Amino acid sequence: SIFTVLILTLLVLLTVATFLWNLLVLATILRVKAFHRVPHNLVASTAVSDALVAALVMPLSLVKELSAGRRWRLGRELCLVWVCFDVLCCTASIWNVTAIALDRYWSITRQLQYTLLARRRISNVMIALTWLLSAAISLAPLLGWGETYSPEQERCQLSQDPSYTIVSTGGAFYLPLCVVLFVYWKIYKASKFHMGARRRNAVVPLPEAAQVKEASQEPQMVFTARRAAITSQTDGETWREQKEKKAALMVGILIGVFVLCWIPFFITELISPLCSCNIPPVWKSIFLWLGYSNSFFNPLIYTAFNKNYNNAFKNLFVKQR
Repeated sequence: SIFTVLILTLLVLLTVATFLWNLLVLATILRVKAFHRVPHNLVASTAVSDALVAALVMPLSLVKELSAGRRWRLGRELCLVWVCFDVLCCTASIWNVTAIALDRYWSITRQLQYTLLARRRISNVMIALTWLLSAAISLAPLLGWGETYSPEQERCQLSQDPSYTIVSTGGAFYLPLCVVLFVYWKIYKASKFHMGARRRNAVVPLPEAAQVKEASQEPQMVFTARRAAITSQTDGETWREQKEKKAALMVGILIGVFVLCWIPFFITELISPLCSCNIPPVWKSIFLWLGYSNSFFNPLIYTAFNKNYNNAFKNLFVKQR
């Protein structure tokens, strides 16, 4: 039908666009020396995981969608590889988003302690932990924790073992969800606190020594000094306030899109094995591809809030020409 062709075309375009956009982000980070530092290594790690989702996971999912009855006809070995990469790359993408949110939070609330050296070390640790945890969750079914392939029904899916379902969904989604929601609440609270402090301290009285007889003799000088004192403090607070607002907006959009894309899939994945519910396959497919689409939105969000990326993209294309 025409509707099926349109859906197929949309999924193919989503797969290609996700891969190319994340590849462009990686190429930009590698070519621009200014990006060879934090937090761009976190962005690079996220782009790697999202590019792998588009290159290794989404094409095989598309083949499965095209088969009659959504059956898996590619054999047991390829099923295990597909499920392993699916869990690995998607979990890494989710935890990379969490790491970016944590980095923004610490850079705002701990400006003195969170130096460039500390930031680099912590970001490298977060990247290592992200991939190690993702690998542990993805390799568990290969070591015998549940079964992913059913030859009789020609079905390839995540392990439906209840204990694995609880551990995998908790480690891959619900735990990072709690972290990012807590981080966003703290960023929003810090932004509101500093905004209120700026308003309370908008006018700074001059010392009494400056408010003596010169006030009547040289009113213009006192007015200028007072205005300079007010402007100096207001400008400093405004810069910090703008930085916090921008970080809060970026993290808020990143978390909002992340939750909207993944929460339907993980709710069904948690409920289905525990209550033996029969969820229609078409809805499972919709929820799965909605989660995959998060890998397309991630680079759009964290590059849209950074003008350096836009300039780097333009310079990259100009040099190629």
